[in-house]
Parts: sequence; C-alpha cells; structure tokens
Amino acid sequence: MSDTAALLSLLSSSFLSATLLPGSSEAVLIALLIAGKSSFWPLVIVATAGNTLGGLTNVILGRFFPVRATSRWRGKATRLLERFGPVTLLLSWLPVMGDLLCLLAGWLRLRWGPVIVFIGIGKLLRYLIVGLAAVQGMAWWQ
Repeated sequence: MSDTAALLSLLSSSFLSATLLPGSSEAVLIALLIAGKSSFWPLVIVATAGNTLGGLTNVILGRFFPVRATSRWRGKATRLLERFGPVTLLLSWLPVMGDLLCLLAGWLRLRWGPVIVFIGIGKLLRYLIVGLAAVQGMAWWQ
C-alpha cells in the first residue's frame, strides 16, 4: 500500500468513525504507525481532519432537526451544551456521547467558529494520545 492510499484509508476511516456509523479509526492509525506507512504527524493530522469533518457532518445533520419551544431533549440532553456552550465539544471524541453532542450543537444552532475549533481540538488531542501511546508501546516492545 502506498503512502497516499494509507492516508486516504485513514481519512475515510476517521470520517466514518465520527459519524453515526461504526468505525475504528484508532486501530487503523495504530496499524499504519506499526507498518511505518507514513510518519507520525501526517497520520495524526489526516486522522484529525477526517474525524473533525465527520463531527461537523453530525452538526449539519443536527441543524435539520426542527427547533421546538418545548421538548424533552431541551431539558435533559442539552443541559451540558447550554451551560458550557461550545467548549463541551472538546468531548466530541467520546464514543456515542460525542456524536450526540455534535448533533445537539447543530440542533441548538451554536455558532460555527467555536464549534469547528473545539471539535478540532478534541479530536486532535484524541489522536495525539492514541498515536503517542502506540509509538511508546512500539519503543517499549522493541
């Protein structure tokens, strides 16, 4: 597999993992690091970009849901986002909960700038931790 194909597979895996579809972009990232298909930073940046774009897709989908004055979601599931705002999206990397936070950010019509920044930072921290753990593990096992 060429470097370009490896990066494209990581991009697609990380994008799909951030949507409501199941995926395992961390496993792909670790496999590519172990195989030495590319250096650390390009892999982390591509994974972050794909996962961020997937999270933003969920935000866009959330904007299609109608806004109601009263709703059971308004009282319970959105309390965190309403209290802390877009900063909550630093948790968008969490499985299932992160998808829900992105959908709710769109549903609440949060401003795009902070949404993009905080989703991106959250996803970057995730892949940095996974990537560094994989590199450290490889060094330890050799």
